[in-house]
Amino acid sequence: MNYLILTYIIYLAVSIALTIWVAKVLFKNGRIFLVDIFHGNTLLADSVNKLLVVGFYLINIGYMSLALKESGSIPSTQVVVEVLSFKIGWIILILGGMHFLNLTTFFKLRNRAQKQMKETQTPND
Repeated sequence: MNYLILTYIIYLAVSIALTIWVAKVLFKNGRIFLVDIFHGNTLLADSVNKLLVVGFYLINIGYMSLALKESGSIPSTQVVVEVLSFKIGWIILILGGMHFLNLTTFFKLRNRAQKQMKETQTPND
């Protein structure tokens, strides 16, 4: 059995599945923040949301492609598991980092939008 090919197949399957799942969660739940940030402009919010998901896919699939190559030999299933845990661990850390970055960006944009909204409201005297 060729353990290298098996490692590649499992790595790609798990990494792509994780990336798709995280992107769907971010897309679905990020929309609420974007609609708020853009003051109810759902067309703009949806457009930005789609662009963010495309960027998310590009960054993560790009990294997956770069990290695919394995220079060492894989003589056993034990080494398959070890290599996969290392590679998939990095993918999970990157996905978590991207998720954190998205949340941080959404909260900053939302706070800025709310601050601007308060500044433009005039008190009724």
